[in-house]
Order: sequence, then C-alpha cells, then structure tokens
Amino acid sequence: MVKAIRVHELGGPQVLKWEDVEIGEPKEGEIRVKNKAIGINFIDVYFRKGVYKAPSLPFTPGMEAVGVVTAVGDGLTGRKVGDLVAYAGQPMGSYAEEQILPANKVVPVPSSIDPVIVASVMMKGMTAQFLLRRCFKVEPGHTILVHAAAGGVGSLLCQWGNALGATVIGTVSSKEKAAQAKEDGCHHIIISTQEDFVTRVNEITSGNGVEVVYDSVGKDTFESDPGLALVLNCLGLGQGSLVCLKLRGYMVSFGQSSGSPDPVPLSALAAKSLFLTRPTLMQYVVTRDELLETAGELFANIASGVLKVRVNHTYPLSDAAKAHEDLEGRKTSGSVVLIP
Repeated sequence: MVKAIRVHELGGPQVLKWEDVEIGEPKEGEIRVKNKAIGINFIDVYFRKGVYKAPSLPFTPGMEAVGVVTAVGDGLTGRKVGDLVAYAGQPMGSYAEEQILPANKVVPVPSSIDPVIVASVMMKGMTAQFLLRRCFKVEPGHTILVHAAAGGVGSLLCQWGNALGATVIGTVSSKEKAAQAKEDGCHHIIISTQEDFVTRVNEITSGNGVEVVYDSVGKDTFESDPGLALVLNCLGLGQGSLVCLKLRGYMVSFGQSSGSPDPVPLSALAAKSLFLTRPTLMQYVVTRDELLETAGELFANIASGVLKVRVNHTYPLSDAAKAHEDLEGRKTSGSVVLIP
C-alpha cells in the first residue's frame, strides 16, 4: 500500500482526500515509479471540479511527476531500475507516492537539472514549447499577448517568446506579478485589474494588434459578446482578446481558469479572418518522437538558461487541498510542487 490523494466526489479543494491505495506491479510495457516531486497544473483543478470529466470515480488526480524507476514489466528494454524519469499528460494519477506508468510515456531526466525543477515545469514547459513553436510559430518581429503572464505557463511563454525575438505584452493582476513579468522578458505589462487590456494593447501596437494571443484565463479575457466587442473596439472601447488580434491573427485558448468562455459565432472571426484554436498538449505529443523532441527542447532551454523556472511554492503531497485552494485563489505565482 502507498499513500495517494483520492477524489470520491467532485467539488472544491476539500474533496481531495489522503488515503492508502494499492497500485500493484507493472505489466508488460509498464514501469513502477517512486515519485520524488509532483507538479500541480490548473488542469488538475478542472478534473477535480468536473469541468473535465475523469474516467471514473474515485480517481487520483495529477498529470506530471518525476521519480525513480523501482520495477519494470516483463520484456521491457530501454528502462531499468534506478532510472530517473519524468512524464506529463496521460495517464492521470501523479498525486501519489508511487504509480504505474506506460514506459513509452516517460522521458529520461538529465542529471544536470534538479528533479523538483523538472516536476514543476514538465507539463507547463512542454505546453509552452508546442504553443510557441508549433501551434503558432513565433518568429522575430512578432508581437504576442500573454494573459496570466506571471503564472506557470505564462512565465515560460514570456521568457521563451522574448528569446525568440518577439515583443511580449503580458497581463497580470497585481504590481508584484508585474515585477515578475518584467524579469521574465515582458516588454509591456498590463495590470488588468487597473486598466483595460484591450485599450492598452491598441495603444502599444498603434492600433495594429498582435499576431497571437495566448489565453489561459478564459471567460474573463476571451470574449463575452464578439459582435459587440468589434463595435466597441471601433469606438476605442475594448472588450476581449479577439479584439487585440491583427488581421489573420491567431487566438489560442488553452485554459479557462476564470470559467469557460461564451460560445463564439463563426461570423465574429470573419471581420479579420481570424484563426481560433483550443489545443491540448496530449494532441501534440502523440508519437514517441514528438514527445522526445518536445521534452528535449524544453530541457535544452532550461540547461542553457533561456528558461528560469521559479518553484515559488512547495507543499507536502498530503496538503494538496491547501495547494489547490491557494492556486485557485491566485495566491501563487510561478510553479507549485507537491513533495511526497
């Protein structure tokens, strides 16, 4: 038996329970891993609340961890007991002292990088990689808008986007987070609780807009009435992320921390021939080669210093409920890690 966080009913942080579980032994193609550090992501909150549907109840949340291989399934080559490995994505279940994982879903962790750093950035970092390099390929001269610029993914998008030669505009909710965004390479910082971000983006870009918006906030930033927003924008009164885009711009909605955005009629995209996508990491690391390439580029940027990862908050695994409470209350910045 090992200890794990279990969810028996959907709801607030209080539904996260610390319990004994039996995980068994690895079968063919599987490994057993003793976790050293576990990353927290907003997708964990979505599953806990039922925004995203878990396969069944009860379940163990979590989609990111680093650990040591303690057993391998029959006939498996390329993995051995003692290897330090990391994974992000499926299967769910990282909020546990130990877990069983498909061997083809883990990647070797470079000895030069602290396991806690890797656990804090594996999902967020691979998300930043595919958002910037494949979903929309950011190039020198582009101007990009990053919402929640001081958050886990937002911080990495700002740093990486800056390194790619883009002009980075970031929105944050406080002066403290603005200071961090500046350190992370934001050229223009908008405190969205104090000023209208659409108006400011319009000023910063001289009315041209940005090539791409990376929006993990959702309802509060995306768009409440696209048709009305286009009219308001003409009057100099902004209303949402779509308005910030230039002609043929890309709206990338990859999260919804403030709730699901309202439906957008296709006609709202026609005014500027806009592109709209709702991507997920799992669809960009489908093959083993994609996974290794994505993780490899992330690790290289950490090792070279392009990406500076802040693990600003660590909690014991047993205190996962408190970690979720602080994350949802926007009391955290950077990455949050659970330690078994």
